[in-house]
Amino acid sequence: MTLPEEARERLADIVALQPTKNGELQERWGFDSGSEVHGYLESELDEYYYRNADSLICATPEAEALLGDGDVSDTRTVSGSPLERRVIAALPGPDEESQSVVATLHDIQATGHDPDVDAVRSSLHALVDRGLVERTQRVVPTFRLALDPDRIDIEAADE
Repeated sequence: MTLPEEARERLADIVALQPTKNGELQERWGFDSGSEVHGYLESELDEYYYRNADSLICATPEAEALLGDGDVSDTRTVSGSPLERRVIAALPGPDEESQSVVATLHDIQATGHDPDVDAVRSSLHALVDRGLVERTQRVVPTFRLALDPDRIDIEAADE
């Protein structure tokens, strides 16, 4: 997708400032409110940003590739939970067949952890939003890594 020049410049601001807040972008872009920033992000840059675990605004790997030389950097470091780290470890790679939420839960349980299925589902969706996991629709939604697992680093607080 080709972005208008203004949207491209604002996306560059997000990449440069990430993780950032609505207020910081509001000031930089001359908007009247954080709500106006949120509306702009949703309408113009929805594919290119996500909110991390602290609700701070971050650029997706696609945004960084769009602004750079077209290549996504070798490693993608994001903040996340210990469960999200376990989900990444349990998912099949980008070239493998995707798996369901329940299959992911069972793989995590096999490592000696017993998370709630809703927590696993929520983690999967959060990782999709960050561009680390891709969702495919079969009979039920299934998931696999969007990147090679060696290119993902989740900085998680200890449990």
